[in-house]
This record gives sequence, C-alpha cells and structure tokens, in this order.
Amino acid sequence: MATDTPENRTIEFGPNEWLVDEIYEQFLADRSSVDPAWWEFFEGYTPPDFSPLAARPAAAPAPVPAVVEPAPVPSTHLVPGATSLPATPAPAAEADIVVLKGPSARVVDNMEASLTVPTATSVRAVPAKLLMDNRTVINNHLARGRGGKVSFTHLIGYAIVRALADVPAMNNAFTESDGKPAVQRNHDVNLGLAIDLAKPDGTRQLLVPNIKGAQGMDFAGFWATYEDLVRKARGGKLQVSDFLGTTI
Repeated sequence: MATDTPENRTIEFGPNEWLVDEIYEQFLADRSSVDPAWWEFFEGYTPPDFSPLAARPAAAPAPVPAVVEPAPVPSTHLVPGATSLPATPAPAAEADIVVLKGPSARVVDNMEASLTVPTATSVRAVPAKLLMDNRTVINNHLARGRGGKVSFTHLIGYAIVRALADVPAMNNAFTESDGKPAVQRNHDVNLGLAIDLAKPDGTRQLLVPNIKGAQGMDFAGFWATYEDLVRKARGGKLQVSDFLGTTI
C-alpha cells in the first residue's frame, strides 16, 4: 500500500492537481469558504515540495540601481568643427521575474512529467455526415418529449466508451513499479470531461471531473450523468470524489 504522502494524495487528481493548491489556499484563508468535504482531505495536509505553497520565500529587496556618474565635461572650448560629446547611455532596465503558481505551475509540472511517458500518435479521417444526421433525429425526438439536447461531444464521448470495450488497452495507463516501467490495467472506464469555467475575477479555469463506470451505462444514463457533472461544475458543487480516478 502506498505511503500517504502529499505527493501521493495529489497525484490522484491527475490534470486537476493544481486545483488542490487553489482550494488549499482558500482553506487556509477561510475554512468555511470551501466545501466541508475538503476539510477531511486537508486535515494534517502539507503541500508537496513541488507545490508553490510549500515554501514562500521572503521577497528579495528590490535591486538598487547603480549610480552612473556623468562623464566630466572638459573645461576647454571645443575645437571648431568638432562634434559635441556623446550623451551617457541610460542603464538597462532589470527584467521582472514572476514565479508561476496555481494552474500555471501545475501545467509546467505536468508538461515536465509528460516527457518521461512513452507516447504514440495515430490519426484517422472519419466521415461525420451520419453523426450529424443522427444528432438531428435524436434532438427532434427529445424536443417532442422530455426536452434537452444532445451535442456532438455527448455522441463522441459515448463512442469512445463503446470503443474501449473492443480495445480495452486504450484504457490502460503508464506507471512505475519499484522504479521499473509498468502498465496499470484499469477495470472501469472513468471518462474525464474538460469543463471550461469563468472565475469571478474574469480569468478562466479548466476542471476535469469524470464519469465513473461509464462502460456499464447505456446512452441515456451516460447523457444524464454527463449533464449532471456539467451542472455541478457550473454551480460550484463538485466533490473531491468527482476528480479522482480518471482513466481516459
């Protein structure tokens, strides 16, 4: 059983690792501002070494610009026809260094980690006319009955889940065991949904909760679970468990 370290606790969040930093910072400022489900998670929690919250060094004093003494002006008169003395150039401005934190720091961590993961890319061209026609038929049927709409993302997401039944290896993950490369064979398909949300300050954040056990759902169940996750994300009601265990 893995040791319960900050690294092990946050790595389970996959692409949402940065979210732990952001919510932990809110938790430190005001416990009541975060969902009570996070309180237990943060009990005895300390940020891992790679987190920007692990250590906040005191701000270094601003560099004192060097004083450049003007070149002495000769007391003698200029020789007729000679040019004037060149002006002393201004000192170069110091560059600003901004430490990345939160989502930006997590992106850097994940990009660096991805360099160690073996990757292959394969591209296929797939005709989409039938997909468009079927979406129209489904939405017309929904409009006459229960309401709601089906997007291309719903259909493509469910097609991925169905395809994994034929090619289950695509649901596997690369990992390490005792320092050696290994394959993690996942029994459930927990399909991650990337949801782009606007924050109160106008910036945006990308959350990736997942549909758990998607391989056991029919399309109606998949669609309903998908829409429920999106509603929870937009309403700020996602729980810790919604982010854990994403497989694809």
